[in-house]
Amino acid sequence: MAPGDLELSIVMPCLNESETLATCIRHAQNFLATSGVSGEVVIADNGSTDGSQDIARAEGARVVDVHERGYGAALSGGIAAARGRYVAMGDADDSYDFEGLGPFVTELRKGADLVMGNRFRGGIEPGAMPPLHKYLGNPVLSFVGRLFFRAPVKDFHCGLRAFRRDAISTLNLRTSGMEFASEMVVKACLAQLDVREVPTTLRKDGRSRPPHLRSWRDGWRHLRFLLLYSPRWLFLYPGMALTVLGLVITAALIRGPIVINGHGLDIGTMLYGVAITVVGYQAFIFAVLSKVYAKHEGFLPSGERFDRFQERLNLENLTVIGVLVLVVGVVWTVLSLLDWKGEGFGALEARDSVRAVAPAMLGLIIGSQTVMAGLFLSLLRIRVIHPDPVVLADV
Repeated sequence: MAPGDLELSIVMPCLNESETLATCIRHAQNFLATSGVSGEVVIADNGSTDGSQDIARAEGARVVDVHERGYGAALSGGIAAARGRYVAMGDADDSYDFEGLGPFVTELRKGADLVMGNRFRGGIEPGAMPPLHKYLGNPVLSFVGRLFFRAPVKDFHCGLRAFRRDAISTLNLRTSGMEFASEMVVKACLAQLDVREVPTTLRKDGRSRPPHLRSWRDGWRHLRFLLLYSPRWLFLYPGMALTVLGLVITAALIRGPIVINGHGLDIGTMLYGVAITVVGYQAFIFAVLSKVYAKHEGFLPSGERFDRFQERLNLENLTVIGVLVLVVGVVWTVLSLLDWKGEGFGALEARDSVRAVAPAMLGLIIGSQTVMAGLFLSLLRIRVIHPDPVVLADV
């Protein structure tokens, strides 16, 4: 069969799931038989050593061997081998209800590109989800996903989901680990696919061994992934806030110390303001460079506003801006030297000296950063051609 000959492929990643695999396959096949959906069950085996492959074949499932280790790698291999127009994916630990895939298929037939299960709406059996995941991990990560990417889902990490194979294949999913589930939702939202959510249930898994999931490690990997795929929240917004705060502090203390409720703010605070400005501006530059790199490599879509913005970001414009800021720093430095000359180049009061030099130092640093950012941005935009290797005939 060619891809698309069937309506639904039910893909399960598998790594030593001999205890529960047969049960999951039977539930999936029962759904196909009772619903009238033409489909198949695909087991993406990731190197099982407990006979899971033989169990799957005996139950009538198709086994796809995926040699690259990892949850995402297994699913990618299974999805690539799927023959259905739609693909449903779920773990092979008997925690998800494969006989309840009807609402998923219904939404796909109505035009959805990705249909997520919501375990909090459908029901979570006692002991099926650790309290740490139920009350902290999943709600926090789901909130971050909605905030960063405007994802219309409240159970961001539900493992039972279904999607249009052709739509998801355009997203170029790359992660091989547990981040694969987050990457799918993030890229689907960024690509403005039709993402919907339906209730599903979660049972306590039927395995006697501990799950592959590690709460803190995999939770951090998911959060790190969400941050890295959102330069705005990781770099841009914090950078803009720090830059403005630092400039306000520095400008307020140029003329002299400020007393607030009996507490004096002087050159120490001013130096912190300069440092905050430099760090914030560096974060802002990182946000722009990260977005340009992600667009260049196809990790993230850019959007019309960013396309218009980056058209103005070139080496020439950034060099002009950087040089102008550098000139301000140089002029301020010259004025400071003239003030020092007026004192006969003798020893100056530390407060007056720092207050005179700090703004000049800030201008020199910001100007230099801007020019160097323009140079690095030009490097990122160099288009590289990768020709096919040429095989030379023996002479």
